Amino acid sequence: MHALDVLGDPVRRRILELLADDGELSAGEIGAAVQQEFGISQPAVSQHLRVLREHGFATVRPEGRRRLYAVDARGPAEARDWLTPFERFWLPRLDALGTELARGRRQRRLAAERPSAPDPAPDLDPAPDPGSRSDIQDPHDTSGIAPAGRPAPPTKET
Repeated sequence: MHALDVLGDPVRRRILELLADDGELSAGEIGAAVQQEFGISQPAVSQHLRVLREHGFATVRPEGRRRLYAVDARGPAEARDWLTPFERFWLPRLDALGTELARGRRQRRLAAERPSAPDPAPDLDPAPDPGSRSDIQDPHDTSGIAPAGRPAPPTKET
């Protein structure tokens, strides 16, 4: 059985996660956790532990009446070796993501270190509102100035 076939089973992956988190667990502790999550029997858990042991993913050592399991580095190393040629598909993207995250952290740090500028003095002649329409002439405007490209309206002299 190939290393990825061993990892293909969700129960075995969960057992490895438990072992990686806790370092070493008894067969009873593993069985209780896996039985609760997956609803499988203790003999089924024992079969999964046997597969992990036989394919280099777990080690076992007796301690009195208990059997203690731990992760064996050989199995994960075999899976990693098989996946290594494919890293070129995701490692450059992860590197680029790391660069962008670092750039964002740097920009936030520099912005926090920069003293805040005082508010500028209010402009006495404010610029026109960019949302206003300057091409519409006010009917009450008698200045005779028309928007560009249009003739000035006739003015009535009184």
